[in-house]
Amino acid sequence: MKGSVIVPGGGVGGVIAANLLRKRLPAEYTVTLIDREENHVFAPSLLWLMTGDREAAAISRPLRNLREKGIEVVHGDIEHIDAENHTVLVNGQSISGDYLIVALGAALAPEDVPGLDAGYSFYDLKEAERLRQQISTFQKGHVVALTVSPVYKCPAAPYEAAMLLSHYFQMQGTRSQIRISFYAAEAGPLAVAGENVTEAVRQMLQERDIAYHPQHLIQTIDASTHTLHFANGVQDSYDLLVYVPAHKPPKVIRESGLLGQNGWVEVDRHTLETKVPGVYAIGDVTGIPLEMGKPLPKAGVFAHGQAKVVANNIACQITGKGRLMQFDGHGECFVELGDHKAGFAHGDFYASPSPVVKVARPGVRWHLGKVAFEKNWFRAWF
Repeated sequence: MKGSVIVPGGGVGGVIAANLLRKRLPAEYTVTLIDREENHVFAPSLLWLMTGDREAAAISRPLRNLREKGIEVVHGDIEHIDAENHTVLVNGQSISGDYLIVALGAALAPEDVPGLDAGYSFYDLKEAERLRQQISTFQKGHVVALTVSPVYKCPAAPYEAAMLLSHYFQMQGTRSQIRISFYAAEAGPLAVAGENVTEAVRQMLQERDIAYHPQHLIQTIDASTHTLHFANGVQDSYDLLVYVPAHKPPKVIRESGLLGQNGWVEVDRHTLETKVPGVYAIGDVTGIPLEMGKPLPKAGVFAHGQAKVVANNIACQITGKGRLMQFDGHGECFVELGDHKAGFAHGDFYASPSPVVKVARPGVRWHLGKVAFEKNWFRAWF
């Protein structure tokens, strides 16, 4: 039995899918992972990198390590995806497979807002390190955190960032000299998860004296005067700007013909198969509408679950062994508060008519849970 599965994307979904397929498929069946980056970065820990609680080497691993597991790894920019023929063009070479699992994630687009580059993001390793350097010398003034769009990966992350920064400045003895404001493009924190989650996060912000301003879409930023201009006419000034940029599908995906009406890759919500047989998409690159009208949040926990389903089902089809699975929309999320404490939310996002999510009381145990998850992640997949 010979054949191959191609996995473009070395993030959460791609790494898990490649690992699981390699374990289930015969040795002569190749599994190829393709990514432009040489290292896989554990994104949840970028917040700890921002505050100086982690070093870059501790939260990343070379993708080439996967070769020791029997996974073929190709580094390079993907130039084209021919979904109909299950073919990926990378480094001028065409790589074809019997199955294609698209796991390329969402591209960050800070250029969509004029002047946004005057601020600092924490959504990739280099930007998180830049922000870390900046806050180490920041002692007084107005810190503004903002989300450019309501759609972004890891919905809790910007709220965690604001609270972790508050705690960081408190530990530095400068918090009383620093005002923190949060301007959100969305209607409320983690709104898809329901009012109980939204209200819980609002309360967390209030307890930390973080001013919260929902439904404020940033239009332009005047870096010379440090002025923010929002679509509703509101203006504010800042001394330090921390932002989550707009997200959009990578260019190669926008040109692939796989996008649906919502601007993301359209898939079956249970099998993750696209409109092209044998082609699947998982993680942040997908757009899965919920019954309530909003999309399934872009989060690593969903990429994880989707990767398990797709890898299992492809293995079943190839080997004829095992049972087919369906992705059920269940997920959970840690919410870091600072001071070695975290909250935890979990639930069914496919529930009808809207997601049913429960919130656990914040405490040290959930922070320790996230620390353990970080350690187990590399042990399990690298």
